[in-house]
Amino acid sequence: MSTRIAFLKGHGTENDFVIVPDPENTIDLPTSAVAALCDRRAGIGGDGLLHVVRSAAHPEAKDMAAEAEWFMDYRNGDGSIAEMCGNGVRVFARYLQHAGHITEGDLAVATRAGVKTVHIDKDGDVTVGMGRARLPEGDVTVSVGEHSWPARNVNMGNPHAVAFVADLADAGDLLSAPPFSPATAYPDGVNVEFVVDRGPRHVAMRVHERGSGETRSCGTGACAVAVATARRDGADPAVTGTPATYTVDVPGGTLVITERADGEVEMTGPAVIVATGEIDADWLENMAS
Repeated sequence: MSTRIAFLKGHGTENDFVIVPDPENTIDLPTSAVAALCDRRAGIGGDGLLHVVRSAAHPEAKDMAAEAEWFMDYRNGDGSIAEMCGNGVRVFARYLQHAGHITEGDLAVATRAGVKTVHIDKDGDVTVGMGRARLPEGDVTVSVGEHSWPARNVNMGNPHAVAFVADLADAGDLLSAPPFSPATAYPDGVNVEFVVDRGPRHVAMRVHERGSGETRSCGTGACAVAVATARRDGADPAVTGTPATYTVDVPGGTLVITERADGEVEMTGPAVIVATGEIDADWLENMAS
């Protein structure tokens, strides 16, 4: 291992990430090392980590290499592995452009939730095809303190519970994961979104991300919120043939979500690279051990 490891810092609507370029998958990033890098006082700081690897070089992505050259090996801030991160995909694409691997236009990115299509607009926004939402049957309830709300179970490649509340303050501090029931609904934990209306097809949300706590934004969460709100409003593009577009305000900015008639959910928003630097390899090795 070299004595220095390159990293970058980026964010999408203030959902921020440590980016570790590692095309040939040679850097060891165990859970403890990722958590240390994402620590906001003792590390670099981030809601998660984007490990940038060529699909052909990663055992989890080899089967997708023919469709997508690059694999987003995404980790939550606590070091745990996650299936997908919508803001992360946009920042991942922005890094590839920053590094000269791609230009404006279309590309495919491999993730643990499958291959995602990405379009980098000339104005800088990035649009991601997030796949189709799944809406598992069954009642779900989420709680904060003494208050409980029914929640819509939405899966965007990762699990979400979407609860509509009177005030976003009802979500409390979101430092710990809101309890949910039944426990069988989310055996591996869940991202919980609390939502209020702002206007026609315009909502605002706060989120507790599984493995990261409250974050300033969650891309898959915004998609889950848009789909849940559309169904609440009686809109189902697969039935009507008419796309449904929602503006979703998050603490870190605004995302625009469209559910198309074919069921594909598209998310558009900004992605920014803010810094580059080097990680001391000896420090990382100590953290990993």
